[in-house]
Amino acid sequence: MNWEHFFNIPGFFDAPLAWQSLPTILSGLPLSIILLAICFITSNIVGILIMLMRISKYRFLSGIARFYISFFRGVPMLVVLFLTYFGLNMAALPAAVLSFTVVPSAFLAEYYRSALKGVSQTQYDSAKALGMSYRIMMTYIILPQAFRIVLPSLGNVLLDMFKSTSLAAMITVSEMFMKAKVVAGVNQDYMTIYIEIAIIYWIVCCVLSWGEQRVENHLQLYVNE
Repeated sequence: MNWEHFFNIPGFFDAPLAWQSLPTILSGLPLSIILLAICFITSNIVGILIMLMRISKYRFLSGIARFYISFFRGVPMLVVLFLTYFGLNMAALPAAVLSFTVVPSAFLAEYYRSALKGVSQTQYDSAKALGMSYRIMMTYIILPQAFRIVLPSLGNVLLDMFKSTSLAAMITVSEMFMKAKVVAGVNQDYMTIYIEIAIIYWIVCCVLSWGEQRVENHLQLYVNE
């Protein structure tokens, strides 16, 4: 008897099917990770830009940022996906990248703004006393310190973004969840495959959390030194 039969739960979980389907499902993982990496980078860049607009002394820029943050924090990711894919008639992958950039960036903008408030005022005063321009002060003094403060929030965003990549299956992006849907449909066993994909997402999130914790500990050690 094969070992996977010991994990069988009749009428609930077919372990042999789950094992046989694993390579097919995991074939979509690289695209999920690539999508996550691209969108995490772009959403952070956009989030920082929106944050800088939000704290700008120019009311026009601040107003645009306020609207952007309010709108994309209030609209579900799936709706934004459908707006870009069906409404703007974009290709599936670019629509996913755009959607997974603009929605998280609205949250990131507020996280970064909150982190800036956590930087001591003496850091601003010292940079100004040294004659640093606003751009240099923000780039080399303030934002690096704010990054250490905001890191736990970035970890949460990273996990949420990875789980949200499953929504790309709704617009035919062939990532991991899309592979699982196809396998489940072919075998007509949705419970088994969806339990399997849930476990895979959980394992990957555990790995991402471990990585984020390592970075956080490293930065804390650097600060203590």
